[in-house]
Amino acid sequence: MGPTAPRRRAAPAARESLPGLLTVCLLLPTCASKAGPAFKPNILLIMADDLGIGDLGCYGNDTLRTPNIDRLAEEGVRLTQHLAAAPVCTPSRAAFLTGRHALRSGMDATHGYRVLRWNGGSGGLPQNETTFARILQRQGYATGLIGKWHQGVNCESRTDHCHHPNHGFDYFYGMPFTLVSECHPGWPPQVAVALGGRLWLSTQMMALGVLTVAAGKTLGLISVPWKFVWGAASLVLLFFGSWFASLGFVRRWNCILMRNHDVVEQPMALESTARLLSGEALSFIQRHKPGPFLLFVSLLHVHVPLMTTKEFQGKSQHGLYGDNVEEMDGLVGDILNAIEEHGLKNTTLTYFTSDHGGHLEAIDGHVQLGGWNGIYRGGKGMGGWEGGIRVPGFRWPGVLPAGRVIQEPTSLMDVFPTVVQLGGGQVPQDRVIDGRSLVPLLQGETEHSAHEFLFHYCGEHLHAARWHDKDSGRLWKVHYVTPRLHPEGAGACYGHGLCPCSGPGVTHHDPPLLFDLSGDPSEAQPLAPGSEPLYGAVLARVEQAVREHRRTLSPVPPQLSPGRIAWKPWLQPCCGHFPFCSCSQDPALREA
Repeated sequence: MGPTAPRRRAAPAARESLPGLLTVCLLLPTCASKAGPAFKPNILLIMADDLGIGDLGCYGNDTLRTPNIDRLAEEGVRLTQHLAAAPVCTPSRAAFLTGRHALRSGMDATHGYRVLRWNGGSGGLPQNETTFARILQRQGYATGLIGKWHQGVNCESRTDHCHHPNHGFDYFYGMPFTLVSECHPGWPPQVAVALGGRLWLSTQMMALGVLTVAAGKTLGLISVPWKFVWGAASLVLLFFGSWFASLGFVRRWNCILMRNHDVVEQPMALESTARLLSGEALSFIQRHKPGPFLLFVSLLHVHVPLMTTKEFQGKSQHGLYGDNVEEMDGLVGDILNAIEEHGLKNTTLTYFTSDHGGHLEAIDGHVQLGGWNGIYRGGKGMGGWEGGIRVPGFRWPGVLPAGRVIQEPTSLMDVFPTVVQLGGGQVPQDRVIDGRSLVPLLQGETEHSAHEFLFHYCGEHLHAARWHDKDSGRLWKVHYVTPRLHPEGAGACYGHGLCPCSGPGVTHHDPPLLFDLSGDPSEAQPLAPGSEPLYGAVLARVEQAVREHRRTLSPVPPQLSPGRIAWKPWLQPCCGHFPFCSCSQDPALREA
């Protein structure tokens, strides 16, 4: 069995209210009278990294202190079924930014690689994708991104910035990549473990091929020039030397801070990064308080290596992870206070969420270093189980009743059309948009979500689908593929980093597993023909929806292919002299 996380009790209300804290002030009578019908709200989007839905007080946790995020829930709306579009970082964030399933843009796994691995790779969010930031930028918004990007940087040269946050963001300060264990000198390696074995196997296969050709040449079985054999051997040595050396530079090449197109810190000093990011967010609000502005604060919390300042170390009941959650809540509080101090609370939509569920396999011995997903089964990396995709949501002072709960299926992809509508823009008509505007639902103009069906992918593989039967009110969930948990009977894939999407590590179900989430949100009791009269009809209806959905998919270039994932020295962002890239910010900035 895997390690047991400290027990955190979920209040009864939390069993009905999952993810989604969004704070919006829009179309207030007071705002409209001052600004007229063309009023455009400021928009503040805050996204945590790897946060479990059960880690917040407003979702039933009574042992971790998150008063600032809880305040968002008290003053606004909680969405009870707010769902990530993918269970890992890169595809989830691509879907959030574009309102489209990540596989439509090539940003989901097709060759086993599920996220971008290097700043120096050539994969990333394609230039022909449109983000909500791009549309609001055209509507006169000042747009900024502070924090994590993880959507790529360059395509062909170190300075082309084709995948950079200039996908609509006027200003960027933060990590173009994501936190990995190597960012903290005292933590065991993560990238080397994930890639080293696969790269070593590739090297062995290439070397075996060269030796076979050399043996054939020596025995006179094949006729090739020795120059060809030595050239192939040199390429194998070059390949081996490149990847072996690059793994030793992970911290220097991946753990960097950029301001717009410039690297300003390489490698980054984690102990003061949180303070720098918070200061940048507050400065952006100060500079653009006349509005309208769009600010996306993409937090590095609570992803390992859980770098936490001394102020919060040892203060929680749940070790380093709990300390990091409480520090994150403090950062959110600083931003909310700035909004209120500048008199912007009633003209600002504020939204808080996580990119996916908590990372159950993040452990150190018997100490849990990942999030808690409450009553929901599974976690990060699991495309079908609720714990991998349930995330937090909304506040809307003056427009929506405080503390309102909306028990309708919604998606992170819905933020795209919602923000575009509120900002006065138009959703693109030349492509499939999977998100649906939440404005009618939030304003009470409709009782039901615009989603009848939602589809849950793990990489390119459809693992599950849900059907909200609006006539009966029942919420059905069908699982076609589930991961094989390790060890058997555990709640995650301990010892494997993350559960896989395909191959021998998954089980294909025929017939599929069927759950009624209306009465079984924990997905504990699969239904059977003998126990559910509608069993056959539900499976048939969902299968029809899956077929219709798949007809909307078109082939696109894969951004996470081995060729695009691979580190390329000519694409590596660098300050100073490559490969010994090194620079640090003014100490005064770090001490401010």
